[in-house]
Amino acid sequence: MSTTEMNRSQIIVRTSIIGILANVFLASFKAVTGLLTHSIAIVLDAVNNLSDATSSLITIIGTRLAGKEPDRKHPFGHGRIEYLSAMVIAVIVLYAGITSFVESVKKILDPAAPEYTTVSLIIVAAGVLVKVFLGRYVKSVGEKVNSDSLVNSGEDATLDSIISASTLVAALIYLKFGLSLEAWLGAIISVVIIKSGVEMLRETISHLLGEPGDVQLVRDIKATVNSFPEVQGSYDLILHNYGPDTYQGSIHIEVADTLSVDELDQLTRKIFQKVLQENNVALTGIGVYSFNTKDPEAAEVRGKVHQIVLSHQYVKQVHGFYLDRENKAIRFDAVISFDAPSRQETFWQVCEDVQKAFPEYRVEAAMDIDFNEV
Repeated sequence: MSTTEMNRSQIIVRTSIIGILANVFLASFKAVTGLLTHSIAIVLDAVNNLSDATSSLITIIGTRLAGKEPDRKHPFGHGRIEYLSAMVIAVIVLYAGITSFVESVKKILDPAAPEYTTVSLIIVAAGVLVKVFLGRYVKSVGEKVNSDSLVNSGEDATLDSIISASTLVAALIYLKFGLSLEAWLGAIISVVIIKSGVEMLRETISHLLGEPGDVQLVRDIKATVNSFPEVQGSYDLILHNYGPDTYQGSIHIEVADTLSVDELDQLTRKIFQKVLQENNVALTGIGVYSFNTKDPEAAEVRGKVHQIVLSHQYVKQVHGFYLDRENKAIRFDAVISFDAPSRQETFWQVCEDVQKAFPEYRVEAAMDIDFNEV
């Protein structure tokens, strides 16, 4: 594990421990207060604090497991365990919302008059302040170190502060007007918690399924690759995420058709090292597109092909062009947008139009996906 990874892991664990201590402390006071005042809202608030403490514990376990070194069975490391721990936290939030809703409905059907005291209200008010600051702190740290688990825990803490504040408002209304709204309020808040849990779960599943790389990271990698004078362009960057901040990928570079195999070997090795040092991404595959330098008419054909291909609405890019006069072939790749009604149909139309313009050549085209939408 690198020094950066160790520092990140230590920050996540330290933040989670702070969350556990704060939530256990609040849960203890709120549980006693809720039982003494017969307040279902305060008792549910205490349960939510315990669920937050559990979430923080899961974050610690997930971070520790994710930091394990790669082994024979998992050669890409264990970083994705962090996504699984974030999913567990989302499920806990969802479960807490559902159980809170059920208990609130029970209290609506069979209400019990709460008995608030000044001490109980002070405890609830203090809990609101603690959860507001805790939620902001945990979420900000999570965003800084790119930890979904911490971000989810921070959002959960923020929701709990809203619950506590609502409980306090309900108590004041009861003391002022004798109207008990806490069960109804609990039901409404439970729906908000359920919605939040579903959103957390959806986002985490999306990470596991695979999302495009961060836009800025993609631009930085391409800038690094394009900084080599031999590289005329970089395309088809694919990033595979094996946990937060852990990427491997592949890319195509466009170089002159005069480069020897030895020169290409040296170039790709230099690119690999520089991208790893500057962008912390291992490019495990570097493919090559060659462009014509020996045929003066190739540039004219290239311009016409680009014009034809890019005239189609859903074509985002054309690259990898090469004119092979000896074998009478025109090669290129066309990137078709996901917005196209039929990507395959758009690609066929592109090929057909190029073939009509150059009937004496065989069109060898490939349909590319813009994996990063940049």
